[in-house]
Amino acid sequence: MNEHVVVTGGAGFIGSNLTRALLARGSRVTVLDDLSEGEAENLAELEDHAAYRFVRADVRDEAAVRAACADADKVVHLAARKIPRYGNALATLDVNATGSRVVLEAAAEVGAKIAVASTSDVYGKNPDVPFREQSSPSVIGSPKVRRWAYAVSKMYEEQVAFALHEERGLQVTVLRYFGGYGPFQHKGWLGGPQSVFFEKAHRGEPLSIHHDAPSAGPSPTWTTWCAAHSWPQTPSAPWAWSMNIKGTREFPITSSPSSAGDRARRRAPARVPTQRLPRRQLRGRAAARPDPSLAREHPGFSAEVDVEDGLRRTWDWLLERAGSRERLDARFSWSRR
Repeated sequence: MNEHVVVTGGAGFIGSNLTRALLARGSRVTVLDDLSEGEAENLAELEDHAAYRFVRADVRDEAAVRAACADADKVVHLAARKIPRYGNALATLDVNATGSRVVLEAAAEVGAKIAVASTSDVYGKNPDVPFREQSSPSVIGSPKVRRWAYAVSKMYEEQVAFALHEERGLQVTVLRYFGGYGPFQHKGWLGGPQSVFFEKAHRGEPLSIHHDAPSAGPSPTWTTWCAAHSWPQTPSAPWAWSMNIKGTREFPITSSPSSAGDRARRRAPARVPTQRLPRRQLRGRAAARPDPSLAREHPGFSAEVDVEDGLRRTWDWLLERAGSRERLDARFSWSRR
């Protein structure tokens, strides 16, 4: 029988792409998602796939999670609430802490291997870059900043994963993502700066760019796929570890010709002004830069899609989602490269 993989948060950006990749490989896939942030349309064409099942449930629903994972060989835990920019810090803490513990314990109970999506935010405001998984400390800022609700909830998630490894033998890989973009990403702020710039360009609003703020990130789907299928095979390799995941290179949004903001300005220069803000208005932390050597060494991952190509693919997908190219071209006089 084909292996059974459970993907929590599978209706989101990474999850929907990963689900397609797993099905193409021949896996049986159960997606568990409450659709609070993911989108059903991301998986619509898979509804009739014989090896696919969708369960609409909250990861805090212990009965639903255990039922979904009952015969799982592997679990990929992607479900999470993001940085609470506009409130909902309590929901972020509860979903990421309670929900993650439910999923991790369900995997441990059935002996499933699990890959957990974490974040660069666990390093906090640490100014010592690049961040290294085994030695860089977390430096958390003022508790008055809502951002840290996300950071500490993901730190808790990681600690539960490592504790379950030590006490119950859970085989776990933690992936700390440093941004990401690509087809099926969220179209609002949850999708990152690329989506924000596109939406603002679409409406002819100023693009708010913080001076020298770097932007980098891979499409994380392949990384997650590697983690789900490349657990250590040698006795000397650890069965509980964390890895930094980054793109091919960093670039400053204000100057790179391949940045999302620059691409939007090229396509609608008369309608989309740029609003540059000083770095001091950025609340929380400085730019995050990872050392990704552990990911290269063990699962053998290194980003291969360059920023220019990755953003082109993302913009093409966003344009398709926004409506016909003809209507957009007529409205903004955009020219395609």
